[in-house]
Amino acid sequence: MKRLGIMAYGSLIDNPGKEIKAATVDRIEDVKTPFKVEFAWSSITHGGAPTLVPVEKGGASVNAQVFVLKEGISEKDAMDMLWRREMHKVGSGETYKRPAKPNENTVLVEHLEDFCEIGIVFYTKIGANIKPLTPRRLAELAVESARSEADAKGLDGISCLVSAKRNGIATPLMLKYEEEILKRVGAGSLEEASSILHFERLKKEGKIHRA
Repeated sequence: MKRLGIMAYGSLIDNPGKEIKAATVDRIEDVKTPFKVEFAWSSITHGGAPTLVPVEKGGASVNAQVFVLKEGISEKDAMDMLWRREMHKVGSGETYKRPAKPNENTVLVEHLEDFCEIGIVFYTKIGANIKPLTPRRLAELAVESARSEADAKGLDGISCLVSAKRNGIATPLMLKYEEEILKRVGAGSLEEASSILHFERLKKEGKIHRA
C-alpha cells in the first residue's frame, strides 16, 4: 500500500483541522510546490479575503509542507478529509465527489505521485477569481474581510498574509499587496493594521464605547 500525504501551501500549514491533524504521523518541511501559486481566490468563508491557489499565469513556487498520513488511511479517506477541511465541514462526515463540470469556485482535490518519496500526495486546487489581480485589489479585499466576522475567526486576509509570511511563503504580488494594506489602513505593520481594523469592527458593533 502506497504511503499517502497531504500538501499544505497556505493556511492549511498552521490550521490543518482536527481530522488531518489526528491522521498525521509526520511532516516533511522545506518543500516547494511543483506548481505556481498566488493570492488569486476570494474566499466567501474568509469574508472575501484573498487566499493562495494554484495559478496558470504569474505566481511562484512557494514553501510548503507535506503531512504524512498514518498507515491504513485510504486514498478516499485522505481526499474526503482534505475536502472537508477546505469546505469548513470538518467532522460532518460528508464526502468528496468530483463534479463533472467544475467552475472557478469549485474545490478540487488533485494528487501528485512519488512526491517527496511519498507514493501519493493530495492537494487542493481552486480557480482564480480575483479580477483584476493587482496588489490594490488584494488589499481592498483583505481590508474588507478584516472588517467582517472573518476577523473574529482569524480567517481574514490580513491574518492569512501574516501566516504566509511566517511560513516563508513569497509570491510576486505579496510585497506590494502588504504595502497597499498599510497605506490603506494607515498602519506601520500588518499586526498594527489588524488591530486598527479589529477595533473599528468592535466599535461599529457597539462592543466598544469610547469615552
